[in-house]
Amino acid sequence: MTLKDISQGPAEAILWIIFSLLFVISIIFLSGDGSTLIAGYNTASKKEKERIDQKKLCRIVGAGLLPIAVLVLIMAIFLDTLPFFFVYIFVFFTLLDAVLVVILANTRTKNL
Repeated sequence: MTLKDISQGPAEAILWIIFSLLFVISIIFLSGDGSTLIAGYNTASKKEKERIDQKKLCRIVGAGLLPIAVLVLIMAIFLDTLPFFFVYIFVFFTLLDAVLVVILANTRTKNL
């Protein structure tokens, strides 16, 4: 059974849209911009923002989004041939990536 067998509706188009959005947002973050899109940072006080290196934070979040975008791209391209358990692999790596991004964002971005 493949991913296409278990999907309902226009899965391929949705995957391409999600990949495009994730890729564009990742590029924005990797360039060091887009800090207003990071939850928690844009609502932090001025004093808290001064203790965080904004460029490093954006680059860490961008580097974290890029592997997820690549996994979505793989699913979009190989929708007809990937086995259905690839969804579990995708979820595992996405959760692992999210944990790593949170750890790195909280340890590597502090200005002392």
